[in-house]
Amino acid sequence: MRQIEAQKITDTVSRLCQEANFFLPEDVIFSLRNALEKEESTLGKEVLSQMLKNAEIAAKEAIPICQDTGMAIVFLDIGQEVEIVDGDPSTEFIPSDAEGLRTSLTAAINEGIRKGYREGYLRKSVVEDPLFTRQNTGDNTPGVIHIQEVPGDSLRVAVFIKGGGSEGVGRAEVLKPADGAHGVKSFVLRTVEEAGANPCPPTVVGVGCGGTLDYAALLAKKALLRPLGTFNSDTKIAGLERELLERINDLGIGPAGLGGRISSLAVHIETYPSHIATLPVAVDVGCYALRRKEATL
Repeated sequence: MRQIEAQKITDTVSRLCQEANFFLPEDVIFSLRNALEKEESTLGKEVLSQMLKNAEIAAKEAIPICQDTGMAIVFLDIGQEVEIVDGDPSTEFIPSDAEGLRTSLTAAINEGIRKGYREGYLRKSVVEDPLFTRQNTGDNTPGVIHIQEVPGDSLRVAVFIKGGGSEGVGRAEVLKPADGAHGVKSFVLRTVEEAGANPCPPTVVGVGCGGTLDYAALLAKKALLRPLGTFNSDTKIAGLERELLERINDLGIGPAGLGGRISSLAVHIETYPSHIATLPVAVDVGCYALRRKEATL
């Protein structure tokens, strides 16, 4: 078994929370530059230029790309041959039961979020009670955490920062199986068109199909982690991604919703088997500042 200190997880999450807010990923920068070349609207070109300039300033001065520094979503892939220890390598950190494992890892991850938002002077946007008091937790915790066991002796941490503007336009629905691909396309296009300028286009559109309603939403979120410029390995799904991207860009929403050719940079679709009587579909829209960073320990 390979031992990894819990503090390393905390420190890694802290660093990634700050880096995701300060440094736009290279694939996103490349896609924005490509969009600038293709944009037909003068105003749209100016908006894209400003977005790139904003990203340049944020990286140079290590300050947030956006004033909404989001809610932290953490994906943790932990190898089956990894043992988490608390400080002293001889002290086991992972309890024997699965629930204890999740609780302990969650504590380490949330401490990393807390530390990162404090040290990075990032805005805290998480409220404790979503329905009534909506009191701010004061440290941007808890994060939304997904822990998955995988083969091997490494631990992969991916931090995805999601702002309220883009998260607020996501949609999920269970379609009839007879709706098929046509129904999915209509649902995606309707969701993006209704979102308009709210998610700060040009967007990246994540689509999840299959599983259950909740799992389709998770697939849509995971789809946004895929590098821009890549396509689903299934050629039929890849063709659907290309078709939807073209049709979204025909909507005329444009950069910042001010009109133009480039409304989205990419459409990513992930699928999973589903019940014979259902066709769950979810759309998760990412803003132009697709803030995600990852590290492997």
